[in-house]
Amino acid sequence: MASHPRSTGSELCIWPEMRQLCLRKNLLFEFLRFLPIPYPTMRGVSRCLRRVSRCCSITNMSSRLHIELVPCLRDNYVYILHDEDTGTVGLVDPSEAAPVIDVLDRRKWNLNYILNTHHHHDHTDGNMELKERYGAKVIGSSFDKESIPGIDIALNDGDKWMFASHEVLVTATPGHTRGHISFYFPGSKSIFTGDTLFSLSCGKLLQGTSEQMFSSLSKIRLLPEDTKIYCGHEYTLSNSKFALSIEPGNEKLQSYAAHVAHLRNKGLPTIPTTLKQEKLCNPFLRTSIREIRQSLNIPESVSGEEALDAICRAKDNFLVQ
Repeated sequence: MASHPRSTGSELCIWPEMRQLCLRKNLLFEFLRFLPIPYPTMRGVSRCLRRVSRCCSITNMSSRLHIELVPCLRDNYVYILHDEDTGTVGLVDPSEAAPVIDVLDRRKWNLNYILNTHHHHDHTDGNMELKERYGAKVIGSSFDKESIPGIDIALNDGDKWMFASHEVLVTATPGHTRGHISFYFPGSKSIFTGDTLFSLSCGKLLQGTSEQMFSSLSKIRLLPEDTKIYCGHEYTLSNSKFALSIEPGNEKLQSYAAHVAHLRNKGLPTIPTTLKQEKLCNPFLRTSIREIRQSLNIPESVSGEEALDAICRAKDNFLVQ
């Protein structure tokens, strides 16, 4: 099964460590030796250093996270994470092993970690084969530790974990399942939401409640708007049809739906999306919008949780034309 590389990592400019700073200043002093400008005091040199320093940004290469999307099964996405400084490699939600092995072997990468957002088979069936082949550690929710194959590290809501030099914040996002978690990488402004948040939709309420899902979506909604959202499935085209049916007057949604159709006609993924895009278009993040409530006969007086429940039920009964 073919993979579609998407280099969506970022190079984050940060202040250098002290030893880097010392090296930079030494280089600047050597540079100043060749300038025909008198500096009667060290204060003058310091002022010049500050001016030149502002022109010399240093990129922390260890902060570069490469994210590659691998289509699996009918509509699943597995994400390969590669820290370009250390060579550390991880996966998110391997639904099957073969397409992932193909990419790893072509890249000549070893697999270090497998991250599972929840226990469903279409997100974990590749765990054991990949673990046995590469010796990777499996990471998942402590709530699901009895149901995630091969789990080694069980994490809880609010835990912080390190993927190479990248801080990963673990957030409980139940609703689709009771033990669902999402992995947020603040340094690269990326979140892996599994089956909690899709582009233009959210996961079905299979084990959790609408109250839990509303709380989970509210947590994600608080992240920076330029956060990239990597979800577990390519559902965006069908989701757009339901979204348009209950908010036809949303011009941002109309434009995005046309863009999604164009991408899918070319066989291209619509993921990642951004939180900003979803806040403008995703009805499951827009439960207070009057047009949506009127379309589904949801009274203005009911809570966001109740409105979300009504939108979920409408989506479950929606027939895609």
